[in-house]
Amino acid sequence: MHIGANFDSGNIEVIDAADPSAVRLAIRKDSNADFFQWFHFRAVGTRDTDCCFRIENAGDASYTKGWEDYSAVASYDRRNWFRVPTEYENKTLSIRHSPLQDAVYYAYFAPYSAERHHDFVSACLGSPRVRHEVLGQTVDGADLDLLVVGTPGAGKRLCWTIGRQHPGESQASWWMEGFLNRLTDDADPVARAVLESAVLYVVPHMNPDGAFRGNLRANAAGANLNREWAEPTMEKSPEVFLTRARMRETGVDFCLDVHGDEGLPYIFIAGSDGIPSLNDRQVNSRKIYEEALLRASPDYQMEHGYPKAPAGKGNLTMCTAHVAEYFDALAMTLEMPFKDNANAPDPRHGWSPERCRRFGGACLDALYATIGSLRD
Repeated sequence: MHIGANFDSGNIEVIDAADPSAVRLAIRKDSNADFFQWFHFRAVGTRDTDCCFRIENAGDASYTKGWEDYSAVASYDRRNWFRVPTEYENKTLSIRHSPLQDAVYYAYFAPYSAERHHDFVSACLGSPRVRHEVLGQTVDGADLDLLVVGTPGAGKRLCWTIGRQHPGESQASWWMEGFLNRLTDDADPVARAVLESAVLYVVPHMNPDGAFRGNLRANAAGANLNREWAEPTMEKSPEVFLTRARMRETGVDFCLDVHGDEGLPYIFIAGSDGIPSLNDRQVNSRKIYEEALLRASPDYQMEHGYPKAPAGKGNLTMCTAHVAEYFDALAMTLEMPFKDNANAPDPRHGWSPERCRRFGGACLDALYATIGSLRD
């Protein structure tokens, strides 16, 4: 057996792979940071072999609640991902599988490669509705892409969506495909109506460096981008610095920051409840958005989520709170699970790329219902 992770988003350290039934592994920490939980590796020479891959430092990972009732994903072709038996016991995560082919990939969630990102951006540019900007470069020198969908004009709402601030949360990239595919569909009446009233600014991948390096939460400099919004710098967090600067050029009426949550097996939204200037319009707009999302997708729910921040105690270093406070905007954080949706489980795939895409499309319906409430 050979185990390797020297590829885009790869992350694993091999301690001992002599016995396929007791392979000893560890997850590498994020670049210049102590976060770790994302893993992605390939095992070769496994056909018809009962394998057990034991991640021995799982008990020290960033979110150990994430291992409870969790199943890893596997793929033979890197396109179709399925869940495999996984258990967390004595601080060790054990993945058990008898592969049907010589080589198989395992990951924390279905990966989304840099190559797929570039292909998807190029595909979006086939629509006359889309313009492409490069906001600048990341720490490692990658281009930070911005897609502008629709034509700016007087009275139009200014709507932003961003994804992958945390690079290991690949759900956001799959979500972006569903959202942008609908938004660029000439035959979609909802997309057409949205673009009559709004222009969309979309940063589909905020953290390409961290994703390529196999990080969970940090960029190449070790910064958690979703704690950099109060005072970003070009040295430590250029991804936020550049995005925030462009937001201040355009203005913002609506911002959806798309994430994945390690622990909770639900799809939910966290708002900007604790910001000092929270007003009735922001509260009402969020209510309209969430109620519309409930109608658009049975995968959404409002019972489970994060506790609301007390009044005036919102964390203004985070995107949602900063944008809501600075722009007097409706700003929300969307969370999707690494596990399955407990309200609608799929034992074979769990929460999956296709379900992320479908949900991304449903979020356009919710935006359509909310646009009229975004300004007084």
